[in-house]
Amino acid sequence: MTTTRASSHTRGVVFMHCCPSAVAPHVEWALAGEIGRPVRLEWTAQPVTPMHLRAEASWSGPIGTAARLAGALRAWPMLVFEVTEDGTSSSDGERLAYVPGRGFHRSTVSANGDVMVGEERLRGLLARARTADDYAHGLAELLGTAWDAELEPYRLGGDGAPVSLLHQVV
Repeated sequence: MTTTRASSHTRGVVFMHCCPSAVAPHVEWALAGEIGRPVRLEWTAQPVTPMHLRAEASWSGPIGTAARLAGALRAWPMLVFEVTEDGTSSSDGERLAYVPGRGFHRSTVSANGDVMVGEERLRGLLARARTADDYAHGLAELLGTAWDAELEPYRLGGDGAPVSLLHQVV
């Protein structure tokens, strides 16, 4: 009988939605520190926020790389970004979104991109909610609705922008 070992590698995307131009080299340096090799992003203007830049980079690496990349970017609280990680046979996908003034939102994501909310989180919400409005507000928080609302203009501003590829040194 042969057993197959679950893949420990995955891939994802860093969506740097909004970055001051002076910080762009520091962002590349922080990503390089996690990827293990130099990173050069193809920066373009962010039409939603004049005088700011945007970039996208696909990455591949070990499971958990998305969280490490997002953690490296948290040093600059003025950035607006999302980092995704595809699910594997041994891990769920996830999306980490950061918006200044709102902070981080971490979502588990299905293979088709839907946000998934775990049973225990829903049970907790049901136990805490005293009214239908409490439940609706709590569900919106679990789904990251406020983050999505703030990120959507930045996402649209990046349609058709170039994408860089980041490959982790193994």
